[in-house]
Amino acid sequence: MNSLALFCRRLVGKSPYTFLISRKLCERSLDGDGSYNGFSYVVEPLKEITLDSSFYCNSDESENGGVYECESPVKSQFSLRQSFFSRTGDDARQVLDILDQDGPGFDAKSSLNMLQLRVSGLLVRKVLKGILGNINYANKTRCAKLGYKFFVWSGQQENYRHTTNSYQLMMKIFAECEEYKAMWRLVDEMTENGFPITAQMFIVLICTCGEAGLARKVVERFIKSKTFSYRPFRHSYNAILHSLLTIDQYKLIEWVYEQMLAEGYSPDILTYNVVMCAKYRLGKLDHFYRLLDEMGRNGFSPDFHTFNILLHVLGKGDKPLAAVNLLNHMKEVGINPSVLHFTTLIDGLSRAGNLDACRYFFDEMVRNGCIPDVVCYTVIITGHVVAGELEKAEAIFDEMITKGWLPNVFTYHSMIRGYCMAGKFEEACSILKEMESRGCNPNFVVYSTLVRNLRNAGRLADAHEVIRHMVDRGQYAHLVSKIKGYKRC
Repeated sequence: MNSLALFCRRLVGKSPYTFLISRKLCERSLDGDGSYNGFSYVVEPLKEITLDSSFYCNSDESENGGVYECESPVKSQFSLRQSFFSRTGDDARQVLDILDQDGPGFDAKSSLNMLQLRVSGLLVRKVLKGILGNINYANKTRCAKLGYKFFVWSGQQENYRHTTNSYQLMMKIFAECEEYKAMWRLVDEMTENGFPITAQMFIVLICTCGEAGLARKVVERFIKSKTFSYRPFRHSYNAILHSLLTIDQYKLIEWVYEQMLAEGYSPDILTYNVVMCAKYRLGKLDHFYRLLDEMGRNGFSPDFHTFNILLHVLGKGDKPLAAVNLLNHMKEVGINPSVLHFTTLIDGLSRAGNLDACRYFFDEMVRNGCIPDVVCYTVIITGHVVAGELEKAEAIFDEMITKGWLPNVFTYHSMIRGYCMAGKFEEACSILKEMESRGCNPNFVVYSTLVRNLRNAGRLADAHEVIRHMVDRGQYAHLVSKIKGYKRC
């Protein structure tokens, strides 16, 4: 293992590009231009590494609210369940109507009692989710009060006891409504009643309190309290580290790792991968290599995710030959490179501007029996668009469709961006219509990219038409003000 650390250190060298990594496969972490942002090909698979339904989902969190555990082949049972779901949906609507009337001169609790409802986990979930979906800046205080009023009332009903899921939804309502003290009182209540704090709740707390600058205090509290539900992780520190990775809290990961070592806990392969991601993301490549070396000394071999990180380093550092050597090494140790590994590498190389190497590894991926997917195609298309090679991007776009892959919103965004860069605005608008006709809904980044480029080209009427079309479709009307200069359309 020590030799691998030295091997990778020699491969990567000291290129400044290796410090600049950040990409996710989801819209919440796009680059400023709306394309994938880089580090997701490393982090996203690692975020999913140990998850099972028992960790992020509770049994009562399923669509049936915990009414049954598995599908039955008996039609009569299915009919009864369907009837239950339908009746519960009607009951939830009645409850929400009553809560909406709550105020001076109207006793919502008495009105709820008059309904004589059979309170179930599904009913509570539907009502709380209904309140959660209705929160806005103007009504957040009222929504928090109504949500908690129903939460207390339902918890007092016969034959019903709140579940972890119902607490989690109530916590989300408090978080959305910025009722931080109430949220923490709910956490205390959960702990007193013997409920564990799940990973989803922990993430809600971290994200909410992080905005108030209290994220570290939250983590410290959970480390000391030992109330964090760490299933299926080996210990609570790994659960906390993994949860922090899902919300990109890299500095906190460093701090928690130090606390973990101070408490006498030994890292495992998951710990090393998470902390190496954090060190890498923070630009501490020397720390990264020390951890890689330490991993080997402690008897841990690189796994799927470790190699994925290393391939990203090589790609961003424009080290195609070193990448070939590492891919061969992977095969020697029994890990066959996957589509994800090749995509990670191709993405890094495309950002380094080495499109010839991108095509080589794309072909190499096919020779290795890996079928490129829409994400891989999108990475290469984006690379050619950024390089101003629109014709090659068009050819790959057509090839992808010929191979049976439907473009996703990121693929279309790259093509729209490419056409705008080339001044082909009719084609850009045509692509927008094409993606809509194929059932691929444009996100706000797609609209704003097109509008911005149309305005910069002096095509104000066309830009206004795109905005009008977006609003008419009922999308992102609340974000129109974010499109620079839109009022002058």
